[in-house]
Amino acid sequence: MAAPANKTIGDLSGKWIMNKSLSSDVDPGLKLQNMSYLTRKLITSVTLTLDIKQFSAPPSPPAEASAPAVIHIEIDQTGTGGMKGTSEKRCLDNVFRDHKDWLFGHVKGQTRWVNAEEVEDAFLKSGWLEGEEEKTGPHGETHVLSYVESYTDGWTATQVWGFKTIEGERRHVRNVVIAKGSERVELQLVYDYLSS
Repeated sequence: MAAPANKTIGDLSGKWIMNKSLSSDVDPGLKLQNMSYLTRKLITSVTLTLDIKQFSAPPSPPAEASAPAVIHIEIDQTGTGGMKGTSEKRCLDNVFRDHKDWLFGHVKGQTRWVNAEEVEDAFLKSGWLEGEEEKTGPHGETHVLSYVESYTDGWTATQVWGFKTIEGERRHVRNVVIAKGSERVELQLVYDYLSS
């Protein structure tokens, strides 16, 4: 289902489901992230639903609690049949924070607001809607950029989030580049809007 006009990078709150038929095959990216065959097969066999909460609050540690409020994006992932996925807690202040979970292990990541012209990678910056109606970040930004490094497996994952027209409909999309040494996997993940 197309994203409603009021769902923008400035307000992603709601339930979104990955459209597997419009998204890239994620298996090559998971393989580069050193996931086992069985884990990859389990992940690729389910359809993920994202429950997103976007809100303003003081920044998470290691930032000082007295620092000015920033936007947070918290995502709980659930797979088909209620399978528990990972939880993401992103603080959009570009500060590195450590995270550990059962799927990706021990990583550090940072997240921030960007405009397409600030993104250097051709794949990550390609195909986005950039009209005035998309400029809903705190300073008119059109995208969220997330960067994650694995402490243990040597990979990085860079994502740019925004909106694209896919098969004639405006949809929430993440362009993702997973890299390890000289290897690189490019993924486009497309999400359908379910409900608020």
